[in-house]
Amino acid sequence: MSILGNIIWLLFGGLFIAIEYFVAGLLLIITIIGIPFGLQSLKLGLFALWPFNSKVVPTAYSGGCLNTLFNVIWIVFFGVWIALSHLFWGILLSITIVGIPFGLQHFKMAGLALTPFGKKVI
Repeated sequence: MSILGNIIWLLFGGLFIAIEYFVAGLLLIITIIGIPFGLQSLKLGLFALWPFNSKVVPTAYSGGCLNTLFNVIWIVFFGVWIALSHLFWGILLSITIVGIPFGLQHFKMAGLALTPFGKKVI
């Protein structure tokens, strides 16, 4: 079922979201200062390609203050806007019964979009 869900996800917007994450990640990586944020954007893009049957777990090494600082910077500049867009699409897709699984994936992605540092997708 998860393979079918992922294929439908890609056809109806998932590929577009992933491309947005990849373009943003590559633009951030071009700048030296934006490399850590670009890598997180690429991680979100990979998660957006195949979200069903994927889990977000904390990393074994938390990173301490650096992850916290990067998460705060991420929330201020990127995370709030990305999470709001995922919440919007999640609510919109959850209106219909068929769209509920896709809306739940957007809610899961909104949580990761707020604080991506210190988490990994498996």
